[in-house]
Amino acid sequence: MFTLSSEKLVPLGASVTTAEIKQQPELWGEAYALFTEKSREIEEFFLKLSMKHARVRVIFTGAGTSAYVGETVTPYLKGKIDENKWEMLSIPTTDLVSNPYQFLKADFPTLLVSFARSGNSPESVAAVQLAEQIVTDLYQLTITCAKDGKLAQLAKGDENHLLLLMPEKSNDQGFAMTGSYTCMALTALLVFDPLSVEEKGSIVKTICQMGESVIRREEAIQEIIDCHFDRIIYLGSGSLEGLARESQLKILELTAGKIVTAYDSPLGFRHGPKSFVNEKSLVFVFVSNHPYTRKYDLDILKEMQQDNIASYICAIGVDGEINYDGNTFSFGSEAGSIPDAYLALPFVMIGQTISLLTSIKVGNTPDTPSPTGTVNRVVKGVTIYEYQ
Repeated sequence: MFTLSSEKLVPLGASVTTAEIKQQPELWGEAYALFTEKSREIEEFFLKLSMKHARVRVIFTGAGTSAYVGETVTPYLKGKIDENKWEMLSIPTTDLVSNPYQFLKADFPTLLVSFARSGNSPESVAAVQLAEQIVTDLYQLTITCAKDGKLAQLAKGDENHLLLLMPEKSNDQGFAMTGSYTCMALTALLVFDPLSVEEKGSIVKTICQMGESVIRREEAIQEIIDCHFDRIIYLGSGSLEGLARESQLKILELTAGKIVTAYDSPLGFRHGPKSFVNEKSLVFVFVSNHPYTRKYDLDILKEMQQDNIASYICAIGVDGEINYDGNTFSFGSEAGSIPDAYLALPFVMIGQTISLLTSIKVGNTPDTPSPTGTVNRVVKGVTIYEYQ
């Protein structure tokens, strides 16, 4: 798909999605440049918060894939920040809007970090409005791909609201979020990770190279898709569990549910969900770079290999001292020091490519995968009720 001309992709209904998956490494470089340009403004914004409040609640929020951005970055960042000063949570807008009284506290200074591709989803706008209604000391950081979206417009003229726009091409025009997910995740990591700018730059360079290698290895992914299967399972720990959830959503979206999916952590999978595995299952485990967590990832791979039920089992990870001896989609050991949350970016490109190729396999059109139109690129039909 990545080597086909637009003339050949258009009849497949795949020209937009294919291009948007392929361009991501380039977009990550642009996102890093945008971050460095705004670094002084970002520093001043957070300095103001830390000087005014001893402790701030940080809520990462969004709907669907935008919510999974928060689920991907939060586990890593919680291990890096000073939790005496920052309480970090990932709460979807869909939960904030329906249950605001459980998450928004009037007397708890709060930084609402909104992730949004378009910034026009009803829940995204309503979550902001509810936070403004309920929280006395509210600050906002909006990370969005659409400069003309409603969330971006709400940031104008508010000194307590910092707007970070993503690269223009990250505003995916296809149905599924691809570059928008990875650019927003990367920007959140760059903003909150206490690593130096130079260390972050080195990481971005490495993951860009990893992403480019995924594109070059499409044929290896196609060989997996040529297997006989009707369900796909993704497993990952910590930040890679958020990635697993996003990867399984891509399959559901691009195949319009023709391929059923599941996701979990390797340890959680044994507690019932493992019964989902049958002889028509593909199982992918995102293997952590952390040596302790990696042991659990490798254990579930070995266990399912011994079960001998699934059609295909594959480890996706970086070469380390201990590796899985079965099917692998691996990256060189030079990426062995990259934290899992950053690895999620090139790893998800594998999931996106699997979804693209599977969509074609089942006779769907990746750019417009919902034949009935009941599922939309920007959610419709949501009634927002007044909150008293």
